Amino acid sequence: MSTPVQPEEKSDVAPSRRRWPRRLLAGGAAIVAVGLVGWLAIRDTSPVGHFTSAAGHDRFFAAYDRAMRAMPAPDATLDLRTDYGVVRMYRFDGANPTAAPLILLPGRSAATPMWADNLPALRKLRTVYTIDLLGEPGKSIQTCPIEDDRDQARWLHQALKQLPDKQLHLFGVSIGGWTATNLAIHEPEKIAGLTVLDPVLTFAPMSFQAILRSIPASVRWFPKSWRDSFNSWTAGGAPVEDVPVADMIESGMQTYALHLPTPTEFSTDQLRSLPMPVLAILAGKSVMHDTTAAADRARTTLSTATVRVYDNASHAINGEYPTEIAADTATFLDTIR
Repeated sequence: MSTPVQPEEKSDVAPSRRRWPRRLLAGGAAIVAVGLVGWLAIRDTSPVGHFTSAAGHDRFFAAYDRAMRAMPAPDATLDLRTDYGVVRMYRFDGANPTAAPLILLPGRSAATPMWADNLPALRKLRTVYTIDLLGEPGKSIQTCPIEDDRDQARWLHQALKQLPDKQLHLFGVSIGGWTATNLAIHEPEKIAGLTVLDPVLTFAPMSFQAILRSIPASVRWFPKSWRDSFNSWTAGGAPVEDVPVADMIESGMQTYALHLPTPTEFSTDQLRSLPMPVLAILAGKSVMHDTTAAADRARTTLSTATVRVYDNASHAINGEYPTEIAADTATFLDTIR
């Protein structure tokens, strides 16, 4: 195990440049209170996530394809079979090809295109893989029910085991941060390190306001403006109209029926059990949880951790601070080689 990294103090980082189009990415993808609207699934007898109509499928992927145009062409496209379905991954070759690559896990309903702002800087550090989460709108196809946190870890573990790399570095935002931490707790094999960006239900519970506002945004037949309003709110008021990635997120929320278990907030013992170094970057203005409480818990429970708070960041931290996140990640990676 590497030498423990000492926690860092709060940082009032100024964003390198405003990126309004993708400020909503983590926020709009952060509707994790699925259990609170589970009664909606009673109307849908399918046990797996799926698009509710052919028109909805086409609408989502038209937006997905438009948003992907902001990304460089991937060096490889992988469809990896697991017990729970086929997982779509993209590989973008980068620096230090023999080092553990970065595995990017997106927020809810966001999929690979949400990483367009982050990819250029991250590829200067390592080769990067992006994943469309199984059971979410995207090009991964769920075929078997995912019933609990262990199932969430199993499908991802089964997919990552098929990569040729001996070790991997997980990098997740929002629900992707929870997913990365969940995997590290249940299936730590191959995981060299963990970077989480304002992860939900990881170091603090969801705020009551976020839970309350997520409910109408989760109802498919409610007006688009309600989903746009929620997405903008989580992203610190960023405009969301006529933006391809925003259109993809909103269309996924409206046309895709999720059948996933409600994520469980991790116990203190689970967080203390993590054997790998963790970089936790939290948003000072996140509406998803109490950031001060989350930072304090991360510092006191993680045995090998660096904790940063970007005071002016919203929950859409990845799109607001891509340069600063890459710099902090580079420093962190240097400590665990």
